[in-house]
Amino acid sequence: MKTPELHHRIEKLVATWGVPADDRELAAVAVMFFAVILLALIANYFAKHFIIRAVNAFVRRTQTGWDDKLIDNHVFDRLSQLVPGMILFLTAPVVFARSEGLLELSQRAALLYMGIVTVRAVDGFLYAVTDVYDGMNAARFTPIKSYMQVVRIVAYVIAAILLIATIIGRSPVVLLSGLGALSAVLILVFKDAILGLVASVQLSAQDMVRKGDWIEVPKYGANGDVIDIALTTIKVQNFDKTISTIPAYSLISDSFRNWRGMQESGGRRIMRALKIDMTSVRFCTPEDLTRYDRIQLLRPYLATQRQDVERYNREQQIEVDEVVNGRRLTNLGTFRAYVHAYLRANPKIYSDRTLIVRQLPPDEGGIAIELYCFANDIVWANYEAIQADIFDHLLAIVPEFGLRVFQAPSGSDIRVALAARA
Repeated sequence: MKTPELHHRIEKLVATWGVPADDRELAAVAVMFFAVILLALIANYFAKHFIIRAVNAFVRRTQTGWDDKLIDNHVFDRLSQLVPGMILFLTAPVVFARSEGLLELSQRAALLYMGIVTVRAVDGFLYAVTDVYDGMNAARFTPIKSYMQVVRIVAYVIAAILLIATIIGRSPVVLLSGLGALSAVLILVFKDAILGLVASVQLSAQDMVRKGDWIEVPKYGANGDVIDIALTTIKVQNFDKTISTIPAYSLISDSFRNWRGMQESGGRRIMRALKIDMTSVRFCTPEDLTRYDRIQLLRPYLATQRQDVERYNREQQIEVDEVVNGRRLTNLGTFRAYVHAYLRANPKIYSDRTLIVRQLPPDEGGIAIELYCFANDIVWANYEAIQADIFDHLLAIVPEFGLRVFQAPSGSDIRVALAARA
């Protein structure tokens, strides 16, 4: 049926309703317009409740997982919303055939609606792509969330330009030429996004931080695992379960510590010192050496050192009756040898990595014997337990070497001293 004939029949229909002759044309347009709206609503209901449900059921039954992300991000639901706009756009020439102004206005409104729906569908699709990629192993090394945010911003800007051009009926080129004059304002408005994009590219290109890395950023009080890398921010879940949000650009402009190397190596460094009272250091007596010889870990050391000392004193013809003459073993040196052997024999310490037991310069706190080694468990709780077990043992074994651990006097020590004097 041709458009003029359709209008004529509907005018006859509204005439039977008692509509005056002068208003019949407007009434006919209103009837057709509401009929189109009703048709669009029915089509939208049918698309959502029948077609989309069938598509979703089919996708859920497939063995692939990427298409499920399209459902989770409502891509199909948003695409179904194009149906009312398409119906309005296609029927506008029929409904508003006698009014070019209303025809143009209705078609622009339909295009505007379909443009918004399309942008939302593209936005959901980009989120789905991000979710699919995050499920891959490559996401840990090269996150793309920040790049997708850039693509999303670009898509919204392009859509905004096209929609505004549609509303005002001008070419998008005219709007783009006008944006050149607003470039300074745009740079100011999108400063964080631009800095974040630059930082994201540098962080990714130099492999400085990944999702799941343990990082420390003292400036922001962050110390925990990276849980999200976005365009402008990086979220860190601290070990107390709080969330720190850090500007992405700050990781480029400021320093931070990434513990990834430790995590990938499978070992965590132990570097802690034990303070020894300097007044307890002395030469070993024959009785001491006899007692130390019963310590299994010290036997190889004592056998070698005693031979070297005796050979040196004999070759140098040193009179060993005097304590100050010749070479002698000390209880502190023997203790250091024991600690070294103890760490070598500890199954929770890497024996093939750097392992040092060294003496630091003495100070008012005594002589510090520092342990430098690597535990073979990087889990924080396990690492602390390994470290604590080692020092528990050393604190308990120190008196066996005639040494005392240095400790500043407490109130109870002073009371005991005063009581003894009394």
